[in-house]
Amino acid sequence: MQNTSEQYDAVVNECRSLFIKKMSDYGSAWRILRLPSLTDQIFIKAQRIRQLQENDIRKVDEGEKSEFIGIINYSIMALIQLDLGIVDQPDLDTEKATKLYDKYVSITKKLMENKNHDYGEAWRDMRVSSLTDLILQKLLRVKQIENNKGKTIVSEGIDANYQDMINYSVFAMIHLNDT
Repeated sequence: MQNTSEQYDAVVNECRSLFIKKMSDYGSAWRILRLPSLTDQIFIKAQRIRQLQENDIRKVDEGEKSEFIGIINYSIMALIQLDLGIVDQPDLDTEKATKLYDKYVSITKKLMENKNHDYGEAWRDMRVSSLTDLILQKLLRVKQIENNKGKTIVSEGIDANYQDMINYSVFAMIHLNDT
C-alpha cells in the first residue's frame, strides 16, 4: 500500500491537470461565480455520485471519479473566491490561477495530514458511500452558513467545510483507484 501523502498527490495531480486544461479552454470564467453558485455546482456533483451509488442503470457514461474530481476542483475555486472575492470579468491567467490552486491544495493537504494523524487514518476503513454522505452533509452546512450571511456561532467557517469536501473526495478517489 502506498502512503497517504503519495496517493493524495497522485489524485490532486489528476485534478490539477484537468483544471489547467479547462483554464486553457475557458479561461477563468468561473471567477464571476458567487459562492452559492459554486456550492450548488458541488451539490449537483455529490447528488449525482449518490445516485450512481444507488442506481443500477446509468444513462450517462461517466462514473464517480469524474464527479469527485469536479468536487475537488470546484471546492478549490470556492476557496480562491473566498480569498479574492468575486469579479465581473475573468481576471486570472492560467499561471496565476494554478499558483492559487497549488496554494489551497497545500493548505488543505496540511489539514488532512494533521487530522489523519489524530484520527489514525480512519477513512481507510470507510466506504465511498459514507464519504459521499459526509460531503453532502458538509454541503448542507455550507448552504446554511451562506443563508446566515457567512456567520457562525460556534461552528467552523465555510472554508473549513470546502477543505473537508476536498479531503473526503481525495479519500474516495484513493478508494476507487484501489479497486
